Amino acid sequence: MERHSPPPSKRKTELAPRGRALRLLARREHTRLELERKLAAHVESPAELQALLDDFTARGWLSDARAVDQLVQAKRGRFGAARIRQVLIDKGVSGELIASALANLKDTELDAARVVWARKFKAAPLTAAERARHIRFLQSRGFSVEVAMRVVRRVVRDDGE
Repeated sequence: MERHSPPPSKRKTELAPRGRALRLLARREHTRLELERKLAAHVESPAELQALLDDFTARGWLSDARAVDQLVQAKRGRFGAARIRQVLIDKGVSGELIASALANLKDTELDAARVVWARKFKAAPLTAAERARHIRFLQSRGFSVEVAMRVVRRVVRDDGE
């Protein structure tokens, strides 16, 4: 009786670090630190990784500024400046890039908070407990206390008239 060996499994071909990096960047922009973290396990040495990242930066394929712009655009409709700032810090963005990105957000934070509030709540809060809950919600989304209170006060005032 002849024994058949199982069919060979379909293995994913192991990508070189360069190919892996290109694949990641094709999906979305990454900061240098993000890409470094994702590729660290797939390179022989840290020096090889730094050389690869330097090459990508020199070619214009890797840009923290583009990554910041993309992230801010993606998060702006759901989060306030404080939350976006924390995400940028976690992704290893420099302080100068964070400051410039947040300067633009501060101008429109009140309007963004109103949009986020309107998407979540259909009616103005009637009690002090409901107002506090609405304010806490906006704070959890990264809006300042002052902005959250202005949104809720305006909604109560507009609804009451």
